[in-house]
Amino acid sequence: MKKMLLLSALAAVSLIAADKISGAGASFPAPIYYQWAHAYQAETSTQVNYQSIGSGGGIKQIQARTVDFGASDEPLKPERLTEDKLLQFPAVVGAIGLAYNIPALDGKEIKLSNAAIEGIFMGTITKWNDPLIAADNAGVKLPDLAVTIAHRSDGSGTTWNFTYWLDKVSTKWHDTIGLGKTVKWPVGIGGKGNEGVTNMIKQTPGSIGYIETAYAEKNHLPMATLQSAEKTWVKPTTATIAAAAANARWKADEGFYEILALEPGKDTYPIVAATFILLPVEKTAENKKVTAFYNYAFTKGAEEAKKLGYIPLPKATTDVISAYWASKGVK
Repeated sequence: MKKMLLLSALAAVSLIAADKISGAGASFPAPIYYQWAHAYQAETSTQVNYQSIGSGGGIKQIQARTVDFGASDEPLKPERLTEDKLLQFPAVVGAIGLAYNIPALDGKEIKLSNAAIEGIFMGTITKWNDPLIAADNAGVKLPDLAVTIAHRSDGSGTTWNFTYWLDKVSTKWHDTIGLGKTVKWPVGIGGKGNEGVTNMIKQTPGSIGYIETAYAEKNHLPMATLQSAEKTWVKPTTATIAAAAANARWKADEGFYEILALEPGKDTYPIVAATFILLPVEKTAENKKVTAFYNYAFTKGAEEAKKLGYIPLPKATTDVISAYWASKGVK
């Protein structure tokens, strides 16, 4: 009996002593962060608790030092990193798809031009059989169904990247709405996180919204074919997303600041984004735990990322990140 009690006590101490890492922020990479965390705990016993609260929330929490790392799909500029005393590096690359729920199409994919997307999100296109949409979808019987916009209600890096792209392709959007983690939407209903927007699309016939492609694929939602920077038609696939990621020119001395929207190439998907990790410069011991986790993700988590529709960073990039960690004393 005494031996059993001693073993129980030792087990309890072991659990208490087990390393824990806390992070919060972007919902865009949440599916792969959960997968990596599960695998990492199984191998190392280190628990990684990640809260999918949106990039805005992640930035605020790391500024307040209430978590070990923040996560944001909007990279912070070098001067902002200096001001907030933060380190920054990319973790994985993904894409934003325009997912929709049009029952009459029975999952059939449609094409949406830049002009059509402008009209949809500005509220000037109100029906799915609008002539501007029909012009690019010959042979597709579009229904006389009202368009409902699903957008983010929280501070969101997904919103920032989507509106960054829309701001570049639409003069009207640029002049009236602009880009940001939150914007004043002309139309639509808001949902919290990629999870919330995904659920709204699933539950609302006639709806369309912008979500990370992993959420669309997991929930069997079709995504529109869009126009590349060269105006060719491209779908969000591993190859077309990787084509954008290949153009990245990461610079460690700039905190790896990089925007991947509208990269050139006729086979390049136009709304691609990296997602970033933020660390407080002064918390060396905690930072080493976080970088150990992401080193594991870089070296052993690539296949899991691909299965979920993300693009893992190439070894040349992760080598630069590793050297950056070492130079900052957090490796």
